Amino acid sequence: MSLRSFMDKLAPQFEPGGRLQWLYPAYEAIDTALYTPGHVTRGPSHVRDGLDLKRIMITVWMCAWIPAFAGAYAVGYHANEAMQSLGLTAVDNWRGLFLNGLIAFDPNSVFDCVVHGLAYFLPLYVTVFLAGIAFEIWFAAKRGHEVNEGFFVTSILFTLTLPATTPLWMAALGIIFGVVIGKEVFGGTGKNFLNPALTGRAFLYFAYPAQMSGDAVWVAVDGYTRATALGNAKIGEAYGVEWIDAFLGNIPGSMGETSTLAILIAAVILIATRIASWRVMLGVALGMALTVLLFNAIDSTNPMFAMPFWWHFVLGGFAFGAVFMATDPVSAAMTNTGRLWYGVLIGFMCALIRVVNPAYPEGMMLAILFGNLFAPLIDHFVTQANIKRRLARA
Repeated sequence: MSLRSFMDKLAPQFEPGGRLQWLYPAYEAIDTALYTPGHVTRGPSHVRDGLDLKRIMITVWMCAWIPAFAGAYAVGYHANEAMQSLGLTAVDNWRGLFLNGLIAFDPNSVFDCVVHGLAYFLPLYVTVFLAGIAFEIWFAAKRGHEVNEGFFVTSILFTLTLPATTPLWMAALGIIFGVVIGKEVFGGTGKNFLNPALTGRAFLYFAYPAQMSGDAVWVAVDGYTRATALGNAKIGEAYGVEWIDAFLGNIPGSMGETSTLAILIAAVILIATRIASWRVMLGVALGMALTVLLFNAIDSTNPMFAMPFWWHFVLGGFAFGAVFMATDPVSAAMTNTGRLWYGVLIGFMCALIRVVNPAYPEGMMLAILFGNLFAPLIDHFVTQANIKRRLARA
């Protein structure tokens, strides 16, 4: 029996009147993830397009794996390097026990580094996905609608914002908060005004700051500490890396933010397929660059005032946030002009937080959430300006 026939045989159990009708959202999510839906839009007037919501989300999901593999390599490289310097073996690392014999924990081996990094990423991702999808299905069942494909993107983006050492229970708690408080309480996908992945990440940052920041969380080896380049810059120390290393991803950090090169490759694909807005990305870059140039012109004892904008672009979560988070089609501005100004606001706020706030070295997460709050207002002003301009012409 083919898988299609098997799914069709199960369908009556989940449809109205079936014994498992309350689990229909879960069945429908699995069925449409595997196959094209068997029904079409109802109504006398609609547009047919090969690029539906499912294909959009799958494209973003696949693009997210580009920085994910780059991040896995960075996590594995720094972990292998730390284990080698400390004289540790697989026995000293519980994940290493499962990899013992498969890899040699050699920092010079790309394969060893990627596999070791994936040993941290995949358990986090599976935990996040299962915890989040359970609440997605629960809310969908209560409301009587289908599970939206957007969670596939939310789950991987949320995971990529976490340090590799994040406890699994904490990751589950964060995604549940993001799904419930950041999206479902407002009516679900399409009605949320905050990015769910960043909402969950912000909750973890403020609820468990020790596990989300600090020197001890960036290298996945117990007893080994290393600050991020952005953290070093904040306290006036040398960045600790060359610019090209930061661009390529040979730096510690959250799993999705290390390689700016990998993120830019994903950005090209998302822009070419017209899934992500280039106006938002351009606005974020302009807002950051112009604000940093302004700070550079100010004489200050704060070392962050002197950091050039090209370093800001490759450190922390700036590139990842600009490409994957700020371009969220639901929580971002909707008008073309509004998207540009929305991006400028995010870039400005990120630079402001990074440079002026001595206690918070990052800034991109809060900047995007701040931009989410103002996106409807930006669209309102843009729309009103267009109306006034057309009335004047008429």
